[in-house]
Amino acid sequence: MWTDMFVLTIPFWEKVLRSVAVYIFLIAGLRLAGKRELAQMNPFDLVVLLTLSNTVQNAIIGNDNTVTGGIIGASALLLVNYLVVRFLYKHERIERVLGGERAVLIDAGELQRDVLSKEMITSPELEAAAHKQGFASLDEIEQCVLEPGGGLSFVSKHPSPREEKYDALLRKLDQIMEELRNVRRMQAPPTT
Repeated sequence: MWTDMFVLTIPFWEKVLRSVAVYIFLIAGLRLAGKRELAQMNPFDLVVLLTLSNTVQNAIIGNDNTVTGGIIGASALLLVNYLVVRFLYKHERIERVLGGERAVLIDAGELQRDVLSKEMITSPELEAAAHKQGFASLDEIEQCVLEPGGGLSFVSKHPSPREEKYDALLRKLDQIMEELRNVRRMQAPPTT
């Protein structure tokens, strides 16, 4: 029983190489599939990602179903991911090439249908994402950007209640300062 659980049936380095090869393939495949796969998933995207993980499982583990093999494969994936992230952190240009550029989906309140089409995001999907961010409709959005990592950034056409209070406070302070200047001018002795 212990042998079945912990003794590898394939060499250690083969296990590591299998994991690294699958990692590289999946990163390239997800990059080619587009940013929507990373953030704004619909049920079809979720099914693809789940079956994708099951499909490549055998490529990683090979004929080895041991706990040791699983730990080695998982460790290799985590290590490779750590090294890639550290490398890209230090090499911004390469990260931009691999990660892609930002895509403006709404600009100046106007839906950019050609960009939505290119990114394969429908208006209802975008509206659902906006609802999650507290917007009642796309009409309230000045700008929406699909970030390279797949996240959506929304900018409202109207300031938030907090921003409005802050602006009102600044206007009130400016008004008080102006009144203080006027009072000081009236109290200043005349110059002769």
